[in-house]
Amino acid sequence: MNRTPLVAGNWKMNGRKDLLAEMADALAGYAGAAEVVICPPFPYLAAARSAMPETIGVGGQNVSEREDGAFTGEVSAPMLAEMGCGYVIIGHSERRALYGETDAAIAGKFARAQAAGLTPILCVGETLQEREADSTVEVVCGQLQAVIDGVGIAAFARAVVAYEPVWAIGTGKTASPEQAQVVHACLRQSLAENDPDIAQSLQLLYGGSVKADNAALLFAQSDIDGGLIGGASLTADSFIAICQAAE
Repeated sequence: MNRTPLVAGNWKMNGRKDLLAEMADALAGYAGAAEVVICPPFPYLAAARSAMPETIGVGGQNVSEREDGAFTGEVSAPMLAEMGCGYVIIGHSERRALYGETDAAIAGKFARAQAAGLTPILCVGETLQEREADSTVEVVCGQLQAVIDGVGIAAFARAVVAYEPVWAIGTGKTASPEQAQVVHACLRQSLAENDPDIAQSLQLLYGGSVKADNAALLFAQSDIDGGLIGGASLTADSFIAICQAAE
């Protein structure tokens, strides 16, 4: 099955108005085949939606598992939708490791996002210790299955999954194309055991120090449908080059 490639830029806690303007100008001329999403910090979401071409998606980096109420500092899925977001990143390794997000909380966020009409980008990934213990497949497929168990496989007809090896995020290290493909194939097989049709149609992204000079080899793998890009999404030229590599 031919899946539309997708490239999502996760700005993390980076970016200013000048970067937003630079990226909007660069993407105004982008007419490639890949779907493109920008995920800036919360304060810039409305400005991003206003500045970006309609063909470029905008997403949040996190969302609350609660709909509203007395939860200071939290942002709800309906708020993101009202700001023009179409996507939201769920379960990034930094959220899991630094803020203690559990599989149950991540499943709750996934459900809230979809209820508001957002497409979740669900992140899964293993640490260096887990990889060295040969636990990669067990860990990443376990993280995926925990959400499937919480929301049901049918929900993944409106979702994206991103494999991000924790040891390759912001370290300059990158899984080889072959290593990444093995994990992506296992994720797709795990999905197929729940629903073969959804497994074939679901976009699987790779994240973990993707750059302009390694993107094409990664994206050429049969089960890698694009990327969730961190640092390289903060420079317009490099991000555009990665989008072009995904085509």
